[in-house]
Amino acid sequence: MFKLTTAAAEQVMRAAKEGGTEGMSLRLAATQKEDGAIDYRMGFDAATEEDIRFQSEGVDIVMSPEDVPLLDETVMDFVEIEPGKPHFIFLNPKDPTYQPPADA
Repeated sequence: MFKLTTAAAEQVMRAAKEGGTEGMSLRLAATQKEDGAIDYRMGFDAATEEDIRFQSEGVDIVMSPEDVPLLDETVMDFVEIEPGKPHFIFLNPKDPTYQPPADA
């Protein structure tokens, strides 16, 4: 199942509040490129009847059934890789560019 880290969930909730989209679900989507890498998309949206719906860290998440195979087992985090430039990252073992985090 897809999961959010606490840091990602906090940032999603902050973005929803600042953007006036509180109460909407976080929609996730993924497509596989020719080289096998996965392209991720997200935004706030209303759920449809066909959507897969679940919660992670208090955030309502929706995705279409065709996105589930690419997003299953993925963890979305919010990190600062470069000082002052935080962003979302997707840790997905199905993505050939995936590198597991080093153990601390």
